[in-house]
Amino acid sequence: MPTQQFELTVETRGRGSYELTDMLKGHVHGCGIGTGLCHVFVRHTSASLMLCENADPDVRRDLEALMARMIPDGDPLFVHQNEGPDDMPAHARSVLTGSDLTIPVRDGVLALGTWQGVFLWEHRTGALARRLIVTVQGD
Repeated sequence: MPTQQFELTVETRGRGSYELTDMLKGHVHGCGIGTGLCHVFVRHTSASLMLCENADPDVRRDLEALMARMIPDGDPLFVHQNEGPDDMPAHARSVLTGSDLTIPVRDGVLALGTWQGVFLWEHRTGALARRLIVTVQGD
């Protein structure tokens, strides 16, 4: 089973979601694998990955509002604040949302649903460079 692995860097402008779908589609297509899996892993503890609605950005705005309500910055509950009031909330958001995704590859393309997109979800408020490892394997 051929396997290809590469690292991507995504520059964020702070908290929010950043679509990776087209970038991943291009890499999967370049691998020449017809049937298999694409695994995406974010190498950080304060950002996550999500498979989400990609047609209406209000969905992602609403998810961000939900997170802000559930895990507000500066909550006195949190002891860990080494890098500021968004530090521990970013870690908690990341744990709740996940650091990896596995997407089927069919006929050489990501087998996503009509309205599905792959997003990096930045949980810190400042701009950061986020590193991802993408592994594509199959036949």
